[in-house]
Amino acid sequence: MANISINFVPLSVLDVDEALLFYRDGLGFTVVSDVANGDFRWVSLAGSDGPGTNLVLSTPGAGRSEADAQALAELVAKGAIGPLVLSTKDLDGLFESLSASGAEVLQEPMDQPWGPRDCAFRDPSGNMVRINQAA
Repeated sequence: MANISINFVPLSVLDVDEALLFYRDGLGFTVVSDVANGDFRWVSLAGSDGPGTNLVLSTPGAGRSEADAQALAELVAKGAIGPLVLSTKDLDGLFESLSASGAEVLQEPMDQPWGPRDCAFRDPSGNMVRINQAA
């Protein structure tokens, strides 16, 4: 069996700068790279655990046809993509900080019947982000 890992997780957002306020400033991700190509850009973010898997923010039009970009933008705005599931050691502290920043709360921290304690937010584009308490 090959040794394999995940390097990049793409996430379509409607406005990269607005998304950075949520992911970088609100959640504490670090910008690893910010690459422009014409009218589009891809911003790679690393979690506080350092290099490894990067979240890559881009708009629906980045590298897609106009029709595909429009269809994807509509799905993103509805919150129909995802959810993105993250993990933290301090769920309650992160919840308080992020909700105080004005982020849209979908669910306050609670114990789930399937195991984890988690909460949920919607990012500025409409994507659902669930955050679990790390064991």
